[in-house]
Formats: sequence, C-alpha cells, structure tokens
Amino acid sequence: MDSRTCRPICAYVFFRTRVSDTRGEPVTGAPGEQSEWYQQPLRTDADADVPDLAPPPLTPAQAFDALYAYCAPTLVQQTYLLTGRRQQARDAVERAFQLAWQRWPEVAVDRDPAGWVRATAHEYALSPWHRLRPRIPLSFRHLEPQPDDPTGRALLDVLMKLPPPYRRTLVLYDGLGLDLPETAAETEASTAATAGRLMYARATVAAHLPEPVAPDTLHRLLAELPAGIRPRPTKPIALRARADLRARRWIHAAIAFTTLLLTTTALTLHTAPDHYEPPIPQGTPIRGVPPRTAPGPLSESELELRAKLRSESTAGPERLHPEPN
Repeated sequence: MDSRTCRPICAYVFFRTRVSDTRGEPVTGAPGEQSEWYQQPLRTDADADVPDLAPPPLTPAQAFDALYAYCAPTLVQQTYLLTGRRQQARDAVERAFQLAWQRWPEVAVDRDPAGWVRATAHEYALSPWHRLRPRIPLSFRHLEPQPDDPTGRALLDVLMKLPPPYRRTLVLYDGLGLDLPETAAETEASTAATAGRLMYARATVAAHLPEPVAPDTLHRLLAELPAGIRPRPTKPIALRARADLRARRWIHAAIAFTTLLLTTTALTLHTAPDHYEPPIPQGTPIRGVPPRTAPGPLSESELELRAKLRSESTAGPERLHPEPN
C-alpha cells in the first residue's frame, strides 16, 4: 500500500493528486501511456505561464468521483486489516465517503482529502458500536476470504487480537508507510505513545508468526494480505445520492424534534398558572370548643319521620298543600 496524498488546487472545484511510492518518488505510467490528470505532478510556480499544465476545471461531483475512484480500492484493503471482515470494511469506506460528500466544501480545501477520508473510515471501522452487529453464522464463515499461506492466516489472526489503537498504528506505519509523527497525529496520540504501541504490536506479531519477519517483510505481508479485497461495484453517484438522502432525513428529524419541542413549550406556557397562589396554611386547633361527636342511633320518632319522608312523593303540586294536623 503506497502513501498517496490528495491536495486541493482551487478552493472547491479543483484538486490534484500526487502519487508517491514509499520512498517519496513520483510514480509515472508506462512509456507512451498518457497519465490521468490526478496522476500528474503538482503545478509549480515555473509552470504558471504554461496553459497546458493547468488542471481541467471540475465540478464538485466530478472531483468527488475522482477521489473515490482513486482512493476507495486501497482504502478498503486498509480497513480490512483493521476489521478482518470484508462487509464491515466496505461499509466503513462507503460511510466515510458519504460523510465526505456531506462536508465536501471542508474536505475539498483540506490539505490531504485522502487522509481525511482514511481517518474517517478507520474511526468508523474501529467504532465500539460494531460489537452490536450480528455475527456471521458458522455456515457462512467460508464466504469470508482467507489467506492461502499459513503466514497470512497467522498475521490476520494476530491483527484481530491486537487492541484497536495498536492495530491501527501498525497498519498506518508498517502497512501504509506513514512516519511516526503522522501516525501519532492520525491516531490522536503522542509520539512516545505511538512508538510504544508500534513496538508492542511488532513484538506481538513476530511472536505469533511461524517465522521471524523484518520490517520490510512485514510491510510486504500487510500489502499482500488484503490484495483480493475490492470495494462494492457502487458508483460514486449512488454514494452521493445516499449521502444527500441521509442529510435530508437528519434535517427532517431535526425539524420534527424542534416542532415537538416548541409545541410542548407553548402548551406548557398556556396551561401554567400566570399568578402566584400561596399554599393553604395548615389548620391550628382552637381551644375551648368541644369536639364534634358522632351521631348516635335514631329514636323511634326520628325513624318514623324518616320513613314518612321517604314514602312521600318528591315532586308534584301536592307538595304545595300542607297536611292537616
């Protein structure tokens, strides 16, 4: 896996990619073969007056498509080394490019757009939320690509046993070819901590491989291990459409939540009391007043009166005439 850098040339719609090998020398095509525009060297001040060396103007969609076509295959292979699962690696890369399209004005003017997408894909692939993903059934485990040689299988197994920060450090330094400060910056760690992680990861890998390996050999193994992994046959226009759809859904959800919050606030303000009501004080006993006693049984005359009242009509003109004594 070669170290590749994408740099913006004009704020939003122009950018060019310089391809470099691990020694930092420009990579050129075959003799007589015309290189693509993103494989040409960066424009210098001496070439400012030469109109043929100016990059062609691109729309944002064309620039995004070129970045995806250039970086996606290698990025899927790198992410596979972090996850060990082909499906998860492809999902992480596609999610990173969707997020890049949503923030394209920011990504296009970034010093290293490919590095921005790579860091996003690695963080998404190593997210702890993936532990909640359903495991692959045993009957479908054979569909996952497995290395042919024992060294490759042992390397993949030991990579999955390493902690995610150590695994990412090893892939960036020995697999991708970044130097120690760049690896520390991308993993958000100090240079000393990154060096310690790298030494521990190398020692763990060397202890589990069937034969000792040198750093150059480890770089070759990390490059050959995911050689058969390819991204899905998804076109960049589909990724851009999914990113736009996801953004619209988030906007609609935010509008719905804001509407619900405003409605609840208005209802609360409407039903809330508009003046202060002091609480009812607790009653105090009054001395000198005899307590109220419970009524006792009715006398015979009271029982007769009650029966007479219940037997009489409760309505009608006859109630207006008094009874004779």
